[in-house]
Amino acid sequence: MARVPTLTFEELNDEQKRIWQEVGAIRSGSPGGPFAVWMHHPKIAETAHHFGNTVRINGTLGRKLMELVTLIVARDWTAQYVFAAHVPAAREHGISDEIIEAIRTRRTPVFADEEEKLVYDTARELLDSKHLSDESYARVEKAFGRNRLIELVTTIGFYMTASIMVNTFEIGPRHEGKRLT
Repeated sequence: MARVPTLTFEELNDEQKRIWQEVGAIRSGSPGGPFAVWMHHPKIAETAHHFGNTVRINGTLGRKLMELVTLIVARDWTAQYVFAAHVPAAREHGISDEIIEAIRTRRTPVFADEEEKLVYDTARELLDSKHLSDESYARVEKAFGRNRLIELVTTIGFYMTASIMVNTFEIGPRHEGKRLT
């Protein structure tokens, strides 16, 4: 059970209602996951919404790679909500069930696509060592360019934030599925 009660639309003030509608318009109709917590602090909810849209919708990384990053980070944090919420989008944008299952079970996926492998390797290095080696940095910057590299690292950070929120406030997935262990 969540540590912070989920607000209902009727409980919200005008500012929260406006944000709820903005967030809900692109996230299953209502704020869930970390947004269910952030709605208690409307400025954070609004900022997180705009920040998340920058990497999710308006980014140059592309949805396929963004969803891959999200699964990698959610698995690393064992963030049930984030992982479960992004599996359907990952599939929709071309991440195979084999890759999803390998990430879910903490196995290194086999990638046919070099960009997917580069994203996986970069995310894993950052999550494991909290640093990116000079060699790795040069490799990803050459392949992606500086702006896409910035976007990749920002996406990792955004989903780390979402993951720590759902874990701290014990927000479970909306739908049952294979759980992270």
